[in-house]
Amino acid sequence: MVSSGDGEVRRVDADGQTEPMAGGGEKPSPKAALVYNPIKVDAASLRSTVQRLSQQAGWQEPLFYETTIDDLGAEVTRQALQAGADAVLVAGGDGTVRAVTEAMSGTGIPLTIVPSGTGNLLARNLLLPLTDSEAMIRATFDGDRLAVDVGFAAIRRQDGTSEERAFVVMGGMGLDAAMIANTNGDLKKRVGWIAYVDGAARSLATAKPFRIAYQIPERRLHSARVQSILIANCGSLPAGLELIPEASVADGELDVVIFQPKNALGWVLVWRRVAWDNSFLRRFRAGRRVLSLRTKDNSVLYSRGDGIDIATQDPQPVQLDGDEFGQAVRMRCRIVPGGLVTMIPKNHDTSRL
Repeated sequence: MVSSGDGEVRRVDADGQTEPMAGGGEKPSPKAALVYNPIKVDAASLRSTVQRLSQQAGWQEPLFYETTIDDLGAEVTRQALQAGADAVLVAGGDGTVRAVTEAMSGTGIPLTIVPSGTGNLLARNLLLPLTDSEAMIRATFDGDRLAVDVGFAAIRRQDGTSEERAFVVMGGMGLDAAMIANTNGDLKKRVGWIAYVDGAARSLATAKPFRIAYQIPERRLHSARVQSILIANCGSLPAGLELIPEASVADGELDVVIFQPKNALGWVLVWRRVAWDNSFLRRFRAGRRVLSLRTKDNSVLYSRGDGIDIATQDPQPVQLDGDEFGQAVRMRCRIVPGGLVTMIPKNHDTSRL
């Protein structure tokens, strides 16, 4: 299509000749694309709902793309964008959302998250309706836009090769990544995120601390022996657990959590911090007063910045948004403020984000 000198939109045919478009030069209606993991969703029902709501909104026939084992969603999302999609919907687990986000970051094209899968932690952190898929699909056509941050992790292997991948929830090196690698896939399909408890038990049995050097931009270099280091864009976990109560998906910063328990008691303190202090006491004024009087311990350390550079001598497992990415000797993370435009239901409360 081209625009003539008088501002009228015209269609160009195969020979390069132009003709006015039907309807008096109206612009073509927009088009949505749905990227979904067929294992995680009721594909027929989902496609039907997207098709119906697209039609009601006056949009074109939507495009549909399935993910595969070889393509978790990034490549088909690029295909959707090349096909002219004006909006993309994603339905699947956290890994599918991560892959689709990687392809959409910086494009300005809005993404709608249709909650499904084991965790959908980004949807949880955005306080989206987790059981009303139609409400989220409808938000594609009549909702509000919300720009959220996207993290990127440049991962370097021991052989010198490297790759940079996106994450929207959190990445990590050490025990958390080992836990994910040790989680039984079939058990995860049956019981969801609870399967990670089994993975944690397997990993803790052989967990050993390792030394890292890490630096947040414009701050001094640190060295520590840790069990795990997390780099988070979001702070909430399933079951109402708050790993980082102050984390915001739209503050332009990454939150860093270092776990360095020295013994079994240290792990008890880690659990107390996450499950009791962060997830319960902080909700109440009296609880916050108790926390202000409590002696600090070093089992869990928190920091924040617009990036972090982590190096270790021995390769350690790495995870991004719950997917394992092998082992690495260095991970350099950065944040892209507002890198992803998301669609949320109209008048959705964003004051707590």
